[in-house]
Amino acid sequence: MSPTSETAHGGRRLVIVESPAKAKTIKGYLGPGYVVEASVGHIRDLPNGAAEVPAKYKGESWARLGVDVDHDFEPLYVVNSDKKDQVKKLKQLLAESDELFLATDEDREGEAIAWHLQEVLKPKVPVRRMVFNEITKDAIRAAVSNTRELNQRLVDAQETRRILDRLYGYEVSPVLWKKVMPRLSAGRVQSVATRLVVERERERIAFRSAEYWDLTGTFTAGDPAAPTAGDPAAPTAGDPAGFTARLTTVDGRRVAQGRDFGPDGRLKGESNVLHLDESAARALAGALEGADFTVRSVESKPYRRSPYAPFRTTTLQQEASRKLGFGAKVTMQVAQKLYENGFITYMRTDSTTLSDTAVAAARAQVTQLYGADYLPDRPRTYASKVKNAQEAHEAIRPSGDRFRTPAETGLTGDQFKLYELIWKRTVASQMKDATGRSVTVKVGGRCAADGGQWAGRDAEFSASGKIITFHGFLKAYVESTDDPGADLDDRERRLPQVTEGDPLTATEMSVDGHATKPPARYTEATLVKELEEREIGRPSTYASIISTILDRGYVFKKGTALVPSFLSFAVVGLLEKHFGRLVDYDFTAKMEDDLDRIAAGEADAVPWLRRFYFGTDEPGAGTAAAADAGNGDGDHLGGLKELVSDLGAIDARGVSSFPVGEGIVLRVGRYGPYVEEQPKTEGETGRRADVPADLPPDELTVEYARELLDRPSGEVALGTDPDTGRAIVAKAGRYGPYVTEVLPEGTPKTGKNAVKPRTASLFKSMSLDTITLDDALKLLSLPRVVGTDPESGEEITAQNGRYGPYLKRGTDSRSLQSEEQLLTITLEEALAIYAQPKQRGRAAAKPPLKELGTDPTSERPVVVKDGRFGPYVTDGETNATLRRDDDVETITPERAYELLAEKRAKGPAKKTAKKAAKKTATKKTATKKTATKKTATKKTATKKTAAKKTATGKKTAARTTSGPSDSE
Repeated sequence: MSPTSETAHGGRRLVIVESPAKAKTIKGYLGPGYVVEASVGHIRDLPNGAAEVPAKYKGESWARLGVDVDHDFEPLYVVNSDKKDQVKKLKQLLAESDELFLATDEDREGEAIAWHLQEVLKPKVPVRRMVFNEITKDAIRAAVSNTRELNQRLVDAQETRRILDRLYGYEVSPVLWKKVMPRLSAGRVQSVATRLVVERERERIAFRSAEYWDLTGTFTAGDPAAPTAGDPAAPTAGDPAGFTARLTTVDGRRVAQGRDFGPDGRLKGESNVLHLDESAARALAGALEGADFTVRSVESKPYRRSPYAPFRTTTLQQEASRKLGFGAKVTMQVAQKLYENGFITYMRTDSTTLSDTAVAAARAQVTQLYGADYLPDRPRTYASKVKNAQEAHEAIRPSGDRFRTPAETGLTGDQFKLYELIWKRTVASQMKDATGRSVTVKVGGRCAADGGQWAGRDAEFSASGKIITFHGFLKAYVESTDDPGADLDDRERRLPQVTEGDPLTATEMSVDGHATKPPARYTEATLVKELEEREIGRPSTYASIISTILDRGYVFKKGTALVPSFLSFAVVGLLEKHFGRLVDYDFTAKMEDDLDRIAAGEADAVPWLRRFYFGTDEPGAGTAAAADAGNGDGDHLGGLKELVSDLGAIDARGVSSFPVGEGIVLRVGRYGPYVEEQPKTEGETGRRADVPADLPPDELTVEYARELLDRPSGEVALGTDPDTGRAIVAKAGRYGPYVTEVLPEGTPKTGKNAVKPRTASLFKSMSLDTITLDDALKLLSLPRVVGTDPESGEEITAQNGRYGPYLKRGTDSRSLQSEEQLLTITLEEALAIYAQPKQRGRAAAKPPLKELGTDPTSERPVVVKDGRFGPYVTDGETNATLRRDDDVETITPERAYELLAEKRAKGPAKKTAKKAAKKTATKKTATKKTATKKTATKKTATKKTAAKKTATGKKTAARTTSGPSDSE
């Protein structure tokens, strides 16, 4: 079937894709006989709250879940309220079409969207499933000519996941509401991901730093002025005869390094490791002064490094994080745009396979750009390492049968950067290995006879080198590493040409002190890597999982590191103690295996869901039985319904309390974390102090907790106002510190005669620690009358407003430069300000609060500025507001670049549609007035018929409100 031909009777074909951007691109590749329209994602889902449940089902015991757990877990689907108009449009287009092409993505999610479209639209014309992996002219036309049937197995697999996540989220989240805090959520993967971050922080809290010392020797071989040797096995850099080597053993005992110490700061079990302290290291260095050193061994072996596999979803997220500073969410947003506009293949994939067309295109560019010497004799193939990969199509690569170089794409900004990354990785995957040689040199010497405790001891040093004789794929691409101190693959370390037995001279012997470091916090890249290695969740969902735990306040960012909040400690602690198996790593991975078995047709969904939810294969048989919710290995777990049925055993205060030490406890309250000191005597109330929400948990020490407790809190009595006789106090309020007066007993606070106390916020330069009575009285005097304008006779006042300090004369306001001017400005100074022409539009730009360097994408300087709605970062083109957990003083350049990248990925803000809405409303009103009674009657009848149709099944209704989270 030719994509440009029409049906014999002149009909047309309706093609439905997910996104408007994709629809626009595909429309250009099809002829006039095709109408391409977007569903705009899912058109229906499980009800998201009681308000969405149709009246017919509201009395059912399972209605809140949206899943009939008593009848084979039948889902209740409702049409999303924001998709009703789109569904109506699709139905109208379908009524005018002779064929329907469902062209959603070729994965579980896409297959499910296609099935839902078919169920809702109920087409009476032929339906074809159209799939493609890239949006190019040839690929789209081939997809039109090679359609298939819907894959019901994929649909069932996605539906089972959706039901499982709904049961998990809707049953466990309410427990968190009751026992920790309202509006929290639990999820099959998000809770496990949060636990990983929390456990890493626990390791950091338990960590105790240990100190160790070692020696580094600088050695020379032969004549330093001698020419450099040409043997590639022993190349040199800098001083041709000089190299450094690190002390490795003393009398055969290995010198301790950081890896030999545990979190407690003590050496691990090896008794033969030599732990040097500073004094011992310095004494050893002294004993080696003037010693004779020789080369004890030279080990040379070939070096070979093969290319990295082409990108799949997770490796793209990791490398974009390391190289470009993109979060997983930003990476997927940018990749989505590249895919929809035809630049790359589908970006949600577990596969590292390249099609024959892609291999040919990559090999052609290798020859064109690097020469035939860099092209291997045979194409390279890569096998996927992802277990039960279900979403695999092809690796992420440039689209088409000829790859466009980055310069040929016309892309800019983040899209250019990400395309370039994908292009380089794809081309490099079809290049030759990098080859060379690696060398290890062992150097030995003996301490002087008068060397004290080290007299006569044998010391051995080691140095490693690497030379690359043929760079191969490294000419095109070098992968980054999560360890900033690690050498990259293209890094060479050259050693001089030496042979066993050569004498060496130690020109310097330096003593180096080190301290062990706590385990590094996860970044988005390393958390994605950890989840994938543990086989938890699906790689295509990791970006949304990380976004969820950030949005929920379980995790915040400090630079690129993911830091757990104190709230997440309470949530994870509760889940571990009372729902241990649900956040067990192996159990969660085992559930993923079960879902894959169901997708492969090797297991049935309904019995598995019964075991998970009820604890038995029989529906409605109660909750007492244990359930094998794994792979039949004998691990048993009571049904989920049983687990959430008895909440009396959960101590709400206990799960939200964590000892800090010395009688101080951290508690997670409804308004945030705080520390509480146990009272010293019975009947006393312990002191409390709020804990900064952005404080990393490992930084809450006993000393810092006492500092918080010692800070002024509550009321600080400042004295008495001599004019009114009322007490003046300073307080820490919800919106910052302020001063106020205390009204006498009996003063009416409500009604006609109510008296309101004078109140004023502290200036930014003031604090509760330093505020005085005189300062408070000045603040309470605001707004202050500066004087009277002699020309107009109008009073000029100085006031503090929402947008800062200003002068007011009648209706004419002028901004002041600082809050202090409110108390000091004179009438003459005020008149001088009014004598200047009034600024129209924006006021003069404020100087930046902080400079952060050059953005790697826009290549423009990035600064932090103070805006109308708080501080923000900007490169002059893009502005991004700082998040709740960001601080002006501590924000890093990397964090600023990430905020800007995320803002760019979202695109420009949409304009409001007030005018359009007003016109529509006017039009509807006019239509309503001119409508006949007959028409109105007809509309009513139609509405009743539609309502009746909606009530006949479980598959269609309206969507309006939100409920507990049931995402992964």
